[in-house]
Amino acid sequence: MRTLETNDWILLNNIIYKIHTMDNLTQMRNMVLEQIRMLIDFDSADFYLASFDGENKLTSPVLYNCEEDLSETYDELDYSRGIMYSGKSLIYRETDIISDEKRVETEYYKKVYQPNNWHYSLQMILGKEKEFVGVIAFYRTIGKENFQYDDIFILDMLKDHLAWRLYKYKKSGDPLEEKLTVSAAVARFGLTRREHTILKMLLEGKNNQEISGELMITENTLKKHILNIYRKLGIKNRVQMFKLIKEKE
Repeated sequence: MRTLETNDWILLNNIIYKIHTMDNLTQMRNMVLEQIRMLIDFDSADFYLASFDGENKLTSPVLYNCEEDLSETYDELDYSRGIMYSGKSLIYRETDIISDEKRVETEYYKKVYQPNNWHYSLQMILGKEKEFVGVIAFYRTIGKENFQYDDIFILDMLKDHLAWRLYKYKKSGDPLEEKLTVSAAVARFGLTRREHTILKMLLEGKNNQEISGELMITENTLKKHILNIYRKLGIKNRVQMFKLIKEKE
């Protein structure tokens, strides 16, 4: 088993301190991924929060070396959803719950792993008081070795601290203490350029017909974009959107 050096322990203590003291939750989550990269070898990662509306779904992604929000695919195809939404903190390699031979044949592997050149993953499920509060997935590209139990040991020292911080955030009753600017919302919730444009137009009070006409897209395509925006922001309608985001920068 790997022996942690003095610098490793200092880094772990620093991560724990920042988990509890950084005010901005998105910055804290980015910090966690960047700092863990110094302790565990991974190529990509994503960090999702539990939805505020009580439904079992993922929202507010923070991505590390990932280009796409995969939350819908996870919710639709991930065979470990029962584990994720159990409300318990747990760290496991995906190969611990399904053999490598079987997983490479699944639709989930073919739609999530193959397009990103990933093969192995390490999952960090975060729960507190029987409530799911968030999840981090770490990925290694094809050709690399699987994650080891040493990696699980390192994450195990962080999981309770992260679960407690996210639990307090979820129990605050409001995803944000004050309204965000559009730019801040784009950065925090990982909106695409197209979604950024549409969000600005929605906040300007334009209706679907006006927006689809200006962007030269169909109203059905626009509706899909709007639903994606709502899902990422963890809201259900325009009223909630105006409560969450400032109309002007």
